[in-house]
Parts: sequence; structure tokens; C-alpha cells
Amino acid sequence: MFGLKLWLSASLLLLCAVAAEAKYIVPGARWRDKDGNLVNAHAGSVVLDNGTFWWFGEYKVEGQEEGGGVSVYSSDDLATWKFHGLALGFATSDTIAGPYRFVDASAPLGNWSQDFGMFTDYKDGRTYALYSNGDRKEGRDVYLTSYNEEITTLNEVVYRFDKYDLEAPTIIQTDRSYYALMSHKTGYRPNNVVAFRADNLSGPWSQPWIVAPLNTRTFNSQSGFTLRIKGSEKTTYLYLGDQWDSNSLWESRYIWLPIAIDDDKKALQVEWHDVYDLDVPTALRKTADWKPVEGKEYYGKDATTNGNAFKQEANFASGGTIVTGIEGNDSTVTFHGIEGTGKPQWVSFYYQNTDDMGFGDQPGGSPDRIGGSWQLRRISSVVVNGNSENVETLYQRDTHKGIILSTPLQLTLDEGLNNTITVGGLFNGFHYKGADLDKIVVYPPES
Repeated sequence: MFGLKLWLSASLLLLCAVAAEAKYIVPGARWRDKDGNLVNAHAGSVVLDNGTFWWFGEYKVEGQEEGGGVSVYSSDDLATWKFHGLALGFATSDTIAGPYRFVDASAPLGNWSQDFGMFTDYKDGRTYALYSNGDRKEGRDVYLTSYNEEITTLNEVVYRFDKYDLEAPTIIQTDRSYYALMSHKTGYRPNNVVAFRADNLSGPWSQPWIVAPLNTRTFNSQSGFTLRIKGSEKTTYLYLGDQWDSNSLWESRYIWLPIAIDDDKKALQVEWHDVYDLDVPTALRKTADWKPVEGKEYYGKDATTNGNAFKQEANFASGGTIVTGIEGNDSTVTFHGIEGTGKPQWVSFYYQNTDDMGFGDQPGGSPDRIGGSWQLRRISSVVVNGNSENVETLYQRDTHKGIILSTPLQLTLDEGLNNTITVGGLFNGFHYKGADLDKIVVYPPES
């Protein structure tokens, strides 16, 4: 993330009246811009200017890990995005869309820095930098450092999170508290994001706690940014995380989820929803609100298997059964009697993939025994109504044993109750295995 001359805090989002309708947010999906291209703005931040949200993030290029530039997108509803091209790093502009003029590049107060972020206090307007100072033994701290009034130079360290060995810091502010979210250092591997709380930025800060259900690795994501959307009657808080794909960084996904905050209990939790409907304030709607979209479930225990795929007892799965042994075109599972509308619909596939043997939580995300190498994901094939000419690819990230997560695809089902969805396996660089399946959930189309 980087500084802008006209920086507006992501925490200060009392929106102007704009004609925005509720839109579905689908964490982990392939998000596309208005031109139909994949949204490419990783490890980014979202700011507001004259009623429009602006998303700045890393532009990842196929075959190039770093240095692709900083992309710029705009939206009125946080779901429909227009691409405006590439900006620079630390640069200034008189308008948020650019063009930008490069200012400077320096180590903050002489410290090494990585995963650099910014936060503006909506009460006093002051802006701060957040950054980890590296992986060296003498480092491993996270700094909260104040800017000057022009937001061009850092003044002083306000607080240091000492020796927690964390990165990707972001702060969300309520009327009574500050919450700092940070990721552990496991490279591009997800882990259990933690949060700290304080009454003042200078501390004292609390002990950290895990913000999502244990062993979900924050729903396979890394913290990146937090967004406060303030309506006149209700405020919504969002977690803007990245689901990195180290095999193809340019296709990494975004995990944007609601945050539940209870200042009385001094608690914050990130909530998973496959699909949720987000309202941003308008002239006629004063709240900033969201609600989960309800879908229809179809269970693996009721599906039919083919080849070497089979149903296995699993006390953590729906109905105590999970489908395993899915591989290639010959060992598949088929869900029957699926209701469709004839329009594109989101379908979430609930799965377990234990390929990494639990090593994903280790620093660097690599196994330290057996001389093995972990596998980032399995890839399943998805076919609707037996149409093998149209095969969809479903990425299923690794999970802990006994942990069920979900990943979405947008499919077009025939209108009526007689649809089938067949899941097989595709090559992921190691094998043709698909992940174990618990159930699928079919959601209604956007109205």
C-alpha cells in the first residue's frame, strides 16, 4: 500500500448519496471487472473519493513474482469494478485516478520494512504507517509510526509490537477501540490471523487472539486491509484478505468478509459467508448493512459415486459422510435433482483437502520431515448436466484434517429440478485427485 496526497481514510467512510444497489460479494470467486478481465489488485487498500470507492493493489504478471505495478479500480458498490490502469508506488496526484508523480523511496526511520500499510484516524485525521521490520533475529517487530501533516515523511514510532513475528498489519477503528489485525509469517501460505485491541494507538495493546475459527487459517487467507463503511444509522466492517496462489500469483483470489465487533466484550471475529448481499448507503438508504444469501444444500451422502470414488464415515461432515477417492474422469461423484433458474448462479463446494499434512502452519509453509513437498491445491473438474464439452475448473486449497471449507463457481443450470453436477479430478502438477466433498450449496441469482 502507499501514500496519496488526497488520502482519505478507509475508516472514514460516511458516504455521499450515490445510486448504488445491493450486490453479491462472493469470497474466493474469480472476480472480474467490467471488461470481463480478472480483477488484479492484490494486497491492496480501498479508499473513498466523492462517493466512489477506489481500490489500489499489486498488479501480478504471469511469470513475474514482483514488480508488475500498482493497479487502480473504481466502484460504486464494492462489487462492480472498473479498471483504470496502473499507478506508481509512493506517489502523489491531484486526482485519485492519477496521473501520479513519483516522490521518494526510503526505509522508514532507517528500519527495514515489508507489508507496508497505512491507517488514518477518523477522529483527529492523523495518518500512520504500519509495517513489519523483516525476518532477521533482531527484527520481527511490527511498527506503528506517525506521518507528518503532508503524509510524505514519517515522524516517530507510536507503538512497536515487539517480537510477535507478524506481518500484513491493518487497523480498524470503532468509536471506542482500535483493533490491529496481523498475519503470521508463512510466505504465501495462509495462517491464523490474529488481532490486538487498544483504547489508544500508543497502547497499551492487548494480547493477540485468533479472529476466525481455529485451523481454518482465516478461511485460507492473509490479512491485508480492513474497511469501515459508515452509514448514518449503521456501520459495517469488512475484512479484505488475500487468498494467495503461489503457483499462479496473478490468479490469486480475494476473501472479503464481514467483521463482527463487540466493544463491550473487547472482541472481534471474522465471519464466513459463501455469498452475502452488501448495501452501501445511498440517498434513500441510510444504513451500511449486509445480509447472508440463503442457498439450497445437496449432500454428498445422497450423491452417486462412480469408479473408485466412495462415501466414507466422517463425523465432522454433513450427515456423518464425506465423498472421497475422486480422481480424473473415471472416479467421480454426481449430485442429482438440483434446482436451477436458467440464469448464472453461484454454487459453493464444501470440501476437505489434507494434502499438506498440516505443514502449512509452519514458517515458510514447507514440511520439515520425510523430504516431502506440500501441494497448494487440488483441482476438480465440474460438469453440468453431463455436458463434457464445457468443463469448469474448481481450485480446492489445502485444509487441516477434519476442517471443511468452501470454494465457489458460477454455473448456469437449466430451469427446473432435474439438473446434475458431476465432480472429477484435474491435474494440479502432482496428480489428478479432486478434494473430498461434503456438500454443495446452490444460491439464487442476483435480482
